[in-house]
Amino acid sequence: MVQSNIVIMEIIIHTDSSTPVYSQLVEQIKNAVINGKLKPGDGLPSVRQLANDLYINHNTVAKAYKHLIRDSIIISKGYRGTSIHPDALSNCQFDMNAIIVSSINKTIEQLRNEGATDSEIRIAFNHVMKNPVKSGE
Repeated sequence: MVQSNIVIMEIIIHTDSSTPVYSQLVEQIKNAVINGKLKPGDGLPSVRQLANDLYINHNTVAKAYKHLIRDSIIISKGYRGTSIHPDALSNCQFDMNAIIVSSINKTIEQLRNEGATDSEIRIAFNHVMKNPVKSGE
């Protein structure tokens, strides 16, 4: 059965913003949940439909949906569609970006205390990002 209760909401993308488009989309969907405009079980457009509606690349919408699924804001049920997660409202408080920034700040502070320069930290960080160690190695 195909989902039929797709909720229409206004999403405004600012292409000239320093905030990436996928992040704008994530934040607007989270805000719609917080403000009660989107409720658990409400359907969302498919990735392709939303991309077409917003005139953006479907990979951008897919990335936003992936982040929202990871944070349990939305659920994707394949051909049955994408909808708002039952616990979306409480899950909107989760902010992966804040967790990452906090962790990186602690690590940088520790490395500076050990005598590492910002340049050394930056070079090492770039190296690790380009050559990640796989789990178990």
